[in-house]
Amino acid sequence: MGIDVELLLDKVAGEVGLDDFGDPTFRIGLDRLVDSMSASAAPSDIGWASAESLIVQGLTNRLRVTDWIARHPSVADERIESPLFIVGLPRTGTTALSQLLAADPGNRSLLMWEVHESVPPPTAATYRQDPRFVAAMEAPNMLDLLNPGFKAIHHDPPDMPIECAALVAQHFTSLMYSTMFNVPEYDDWLVSSDLEPAYRWHRSVLQLLQSECPGQWQLKSPVHCYGLDGLTAVYPDARFVVTHRDPTRVVASVCSLIRSLSGTFTEQDHTAYIAHHWPELIATMLDMELDFRARVGDAAFIDIAYDEVVADPVGAIGKIYEHWGRELSPGAAAGIRAHHAGAGRKDRFGKHTYALEEFGLRREAVAERFADYTARFDIRAEP
Repeated sequence: MGIDVELLLDKVAGEVGLDDFGDPTFRIGLDRLVDSMSASAAPSDIGWASAESLIVQGLTNRLRVTDWIARHPSVADERIESPLFIVGLPRTGTTALSQLLAADPGNRSLLMWEVHESVPPPTAATYRQDPRFVAAMEAPNMLDLLNPGFKAIHHDPPDMPIECAALVAQHFTSLMYSTMFNVPEYDDWLVSSDLEPAYRWHRSVLQLLQSECPGQWQLKSPVHCYGLDGLTAVYPDARFVVTHRDPTRVVASVCSLIRSLSGTFTEQDHTAYIAHHWPELIATMLDMELDFRARVGDAAFIDIAYDEVVADPVGAIGKIYEHWGRELSPGAAAGIRAHHAGAGRKDRFGKHTYALEEFGLRREAVAERFADYTARFDIRAEP
């Protein structure tokens, strides 16, 4: 099996009845991704089918968003003011923090159905009754069917925020693909690329989505760690929350997640590759984020420890709001507590267990690679 990009583009255009995919630079990442999958990922039949489905989904939305904005040019005038981005490393509480922020109705979050089916834009009055939202809530989760244990590691319910990784993936510049398929050549290209075009696509979709359902955007994804120059070129007034956690736990947890998720789509054991590739990729993401902060300063950033989010979620959100001059209302605080005790309860789908030793990694070596980072932010070493 495999994917012929030209044939797929023609097929999608024919099925949708449109042929303008927008900024053509998306082809660079798409070609790199497919080439890297062929070279290194060894996808199973399910893997190739899943990859093609994701690509078709992204291309279809590109066609429809591009067409909608061409027919409704006022969408391009929508202003996205002071969006809040959570940009910590993976497995540092970014998902938990984003879901807590979503519990405040004063925030506008990005849901998966909006990413996949952005057109027509949702309306504020019918947002929770939108047929696309209802269908997403009722649809079976295909990943649950293929890999039921993965929910204990990571779970994105359709009524909770999704990572921006799913949105920049429509420009084919996202580590979302790398978590599913072992694509080192793609990763090397990605972290050295100019990502401003991807964030222009990101902005176009947000403009469309808020055109009839406005709000203060709160967004999140570890992918932003390697894209901050492109992100701030598009969103110059962006604000950032950086989550922090013991990097030895981060590396072990990420390696475990990647082995479980990518193992869903291949019949090969990629443990050795994951142990070699992902710790350094995580370190590269962190280095790029810290380099950006060294160049531009910390004025647009606030740092939050993973422990703070877990131990006192209301306090963590209050700290963020106070930093940016916002007030946490009693109603929002109550919503945050309710989420933390219910849908956001830790280990509600089972406990995720993992260890560096499973990947032949030594804690001392990993800790040494991140020593300057842990010292700078006084990060507590976890057992």
